[in-house]
Amino acid sequence: MRIGGILLVMETVTIYSTPACHFCHAAKDFFTENNVAFTEHDVAADMEKRQEMIEITGQMGVPVIRIGDDVVVGFDEEKVKELLKM
Repeated sequence: MRIGGILLVMETVTIYSTPACHFCHAAKDFFTENNVAFTEHDVAADMEKRQEMIEITGQMGVPVIRIGDDVVVGFDEEKVKELLKM
């Protein structure tokens, strides 16, 4: 839902990423451009969050985007929009 150009997201958005990942940057740019608040975890530097990501997905590919209880591996913009109800 948008109010005054601001997208109100009811779900918590978290992205597990690395600094060198092109798709991670694209996802974060998408969130920023669409005023979607998100929490970022750099799994290259944070071993605890890396392990958490592996437990969630069973693999090490990034980005991993968590929207509420849903998980998207990679930056699938259409799926992200669907989950954010955009």
